[in-house]
Amino acid sequence: MPVKKTEDNAFSAAYSDERLRGKLARYARAAGREVVEKVLLLYYAAQEEKAPAWAKATIAGALGYFIVPLDAVTDLAPGIGYVDDLGVLALAIASVAAYINDDVRSRTAARMRDWFGDGTDTPQDPPGNTPATRDTTG
Repeated sequence: MPVKKTEDNAFSAAYSDERLRGKLARYARAAGREVVEKVLLLYYAAQEEKAPAWAKATIAGALGYFIVPLDAVTDLAPGIGYVDDLGVLALAIASVAAYINDDVRSRTAARMRDWFGDGTDTPQDPPGNTPATRDTTG
């Protein structure tokens, strides 16, 4: 189930499920486990029926920020490219924490095990092969 697009913030227009899958497929390794986990928590939280429009708009904005490569700190900057993304994602998670329930955590954990296996920062199976929207966990 895709995240509904909103126009409530500048980055929400950059969000689409397809663009998110593409970004994860290409850059999950560079972004690292912590960033990818936060992306998935938000992605699955946006699919919660109880999440109100403002929460989904916040999530779409944060995921849009992650997708856009030229943000406050370009994602291509070695070693620091995802620091700003991590901050935006963490702020969004804090804002919508009430909608990150056990199901969202479970789905995220399952996907992280699929992709990162043993807990290292290197994906075992590239996210492009198992996109977030092709959910087999429930």
